[in-house]
Amino acid sequence: MPNQRLRDSLLRNGFDLTQVARATGVDPKTVERWINLNRTPYPRHRRAIAAMVRESETYLWPDAIAPDAKKEITKSEVVQVYPHRHSVPQELWAQLIDQARMNISILIYSGIFLTDNPSLIKTLRSKAEAGVKIRLLLGDPASREVARRSEEEGIGRGTLAAKVRNALAYFRPLAETGHAEIRCHRTTLYNSIYRFDDELLVNTHVHGFMAAHAPVLHIRRLSGGDLFETYAESFQGVWDDAKPPKW
Repeated sequence: MPNQRLRDSLLRNGFDLTQVARATGVDPKTVERWINLNRTPYPRHRRAIAAMVRESETYLWPDAIAPDAKKEITKSEVVQVYPHRHSVPQELWAQLIDQARMNISILIYSGIFLTDNPSLIKTLRSKAEAGVKIRLLLGDPASREVARRSEEEGIGRGTLAAKVRNALAYFRPLAETGHAEIRCHRTTLYNSIYRFDDELLVNTHVHGFMAAHAPVLHIRRLSGGDLFETYAESFQGVWDDAKPPKW
């Protein structure tokens, strides 16, 4: 069976067999076997390819790294743990947005706290014009999942849905000008995810607490680690099932 993840990553980044062969110092036929026969490259070759396509070794070759080694790498992916979302320094949010060069992906129900930043729309528009892909996933305000979460937070059944509608109105200009793609989801949201290239802020959801009072993990992707990839794949799964908002 071909290594479809490797094939897709190379195609997405515009690399052919000759370029990969040159970067890794092997014959193009060897690269072809890595792709078509799912052969596992040596570690130095895996690292080189992972850097080229900006993916982790774990994503491209899930079984290549021993479980014990993967466990140790994963521990190192956690940069910081904050007891509450409001404990995350504003400077860190600004830094992560500013440093993003390829990808800003956000999975939330409403994320209404983001609208407190009066320059956010302007900043995201500038990032998009610089080539950053921006994807925003908000809850479907008509969904039972949003209503249930609103009740669990103790703020009333319709309150969170109203916040979602306000957030959609706030971000709508980005969608209308093509600076961001926005979708609405109907998932039970266990975590809010804020991705900036190879860094994540994961706001865990705790029953009975508003998201602002729940912990946040700052995670930085390391080649061979599992933690970043787990949340990245979770985002993609929700994105694939989500629909454009009904403005």
